[in-house]
Amino acid sequence: MFADTILIVFISICTALLAEGITWVLVYRTDKYKRLKAEVEKQSKKLEKKKETITESAGRQQKKKIERQEEKLKNNNRDLSMVRMKSMFAIGFCFTALMGMFNSIFDGRVVAKLPFVPLSYIQGLSHRNLLGEDYTDCSFIFLYILCTMSIRQNIQKMLGLAPSRAATKQAGGFLGPPPQAAKFS
Repeated sequence: MFADTILIVFISICTALLAEGITWVLVYRTDKYKRLKAEVEKQSKKLEKKKETITESAGRQQKKKIERQEEKLKNNNRDLSMVRMKSMFAIGFCFTALMGMFNSIFDGRVVAKLPFVPLSYIQGLSHRNLLGEDYTDCSFIFLYILCTMSIRQNIQKMLGLAPSRAATKQAGGFLGPPPQAAKFS
């Protein structure tokens, strides 16, 4: 079981490196991506400075300028996402093929023991294709997803490919703070 756990962590590292390699070939080295990323960085910093200097009693003119700047930033973020889209399809295709292969290898094998009983709606994933009623047994897919989620983020940061904090803050990602456009309304 311990050997399987180490193997899955290694597989997760390898697939994360493969994904970043594919993304680098298809996206990060292109001139369009570099230009859009620089533009988003510049606009994010510019918008942040304007928001810091504005007061509650600011005129409608300044508010309109900020709204236009935010709209421009949203458009550039959308264009950046569209550039990344082709690599996402390639990565999705590769991961689907790899997942089928790994699922057949680890089918029905307990690869780790969880120190807790997962929530009922997660048990289907954590106990997938395992026999028995011990829900602290962990299946391949659950451990692989957890490892990949944590490892890929760190690999992106180590390689310098993670989005900047300023751009993420302004974009208002899934878990990030929402844009503060309503602050001036």
